Amino acid sequence: MQLNLRQRLKVAWNVIRNKYSEAGYDFVKWFSPSNIFASRTGNILATNETIFAAITRLSNAMASLPLKLYRDFTPVNNRISDMIANSPNPNMTSFEFIRTLEVMRDTFGNGYALKMYDGNYQVESLLLLDPSRVEPVIEDNTYELWYEVQGKNGHYYVHNMDMIHVKHIAVTGQTIVYNSVGYKGISPIDVLRNTVDYDWKVRTFSLDQMDSAIRASFILKMNTTLSKEKKTEILNNFKEFYQANGGVIIQEAGTEINPIERSIIDTKVFDVEKITRSRVATVFNMPVHMLGEIEGTSYSSMEQLYLEFVQGTLLPIVRQYEQEFNRKLLTEQERLRGLTFKFNVNALLRGDIKTRGEFYFKGIRSGWFTPNEVRAYEELPPLDGGEKLYMSKDLAPIDDPTRTGKEVNAKNEPKTDAGSG
Repeated sequence: MQLNLRQRLKVAWNVIRNKYSEAGYDFVKWFSPSNIFASRTGNILATNETIFAAITRLSNAMASLPLKLYRDFTPVNNRISDMIANSPNPNMTSFEFIRTLEVMRDTFGNGYALKMYDGNYQVESLLLLDPSRVEPVIEDNTYELWYEVQGKNGHYYVHNMDMIHVKHIAVTGQTIVYNSVGYKGISPIDVLRNTVDYDWKVRTFSLDQMDSAIRASFILKMNTTLSKEKKTEILNNFKEFYQANGGVIIQEAGTEINPIERSIIDTKVFDVEKITRSRVATVFNMPVHMLGEIEGTSYSSMEQLYLEFVQGTLLPIVRQYEQEFNRKLLTEQERLRGLTFKFNVNALLRGDIKTRGEFYFKGIRSGWFTPNEVRAYEELPPLDGGEKLYMSKDLAPIDDPTRTGKEVNAKNEPKTDAGSG
């Protein structure tokens, strides 16, 4: 059961009144400029290039997918579709909005956008919220999901139908605030905490080794025991002669000079990088080759390379966004009329020219593509007559396979003269 606006306000007031004497639906003070990633989680995002690369890949992929409102496979242009496809709020384009929302989901485990209404209670914008200030809660009497937001002057409560919420897999245990089981996503950064700490310690140890490593380049061996003053004199003479002669050294009798061979970077650091890359890819449900690991992978085309990424990684994320937008930006009557938001993932699966050409050729000859539809996919203008479907004449209807056989037999019969008996 979905609550209407009056019921939402009434329940919200009852919840707030139990905890605060002065509160309300005043959201103006929430949106002062601030760095939403100014936290421990954000610091890891800014200092670990593997996690940064994974989140960048996911957020850019989601933001690059065309998002439109459809009705029976036909794009619909109205106020809500224009808002979501062009400018979800006065400060952002659709690309920036989706990308930032996905970055928050992949960093904090949850991404929130508040629905803002005009005077006619029509959605006019979607404003992003700091995930660290939002907590899902369940109202005791109605069991409706609400979101407790830490505002500047207190806590505010927003009904779930007024909040766009995308998340990673949800917490399955008892949470601190009420009982929000299944409503708050787990942060991938927290899952990777041990991996990140181990990677950081190995890198720090390697850098410390480089900084504190012995800077000598040669071992100078003498056959006799020398006093401290004599050693200093010989060492200074060695340095001066080496510098004055462009690096050329004369080895005298009784003296042995051996260069010191050392590795600048421990090869184990690269093994740690592979482990980190593999674990980050696993947590974000990505193919490891999408993070730069090409060893052991073989793909015959770009289409195959992206197929695994789209099917295994993007489709569940895309489905979550679509259902969230459909449920909270469309009314029940609009959904019953066939309206639905849809991301076009085919943009990532177009393949190379040869593969696309064969795909389009089969589609047109088999009657499930019109030439103008193919031209639209290739961003070419339509042509007159290109809106028709075509079928190959060598194909027979599936419900009458004998008709073509009769026509072929009649066509192949030998011709006879009119007067022959």
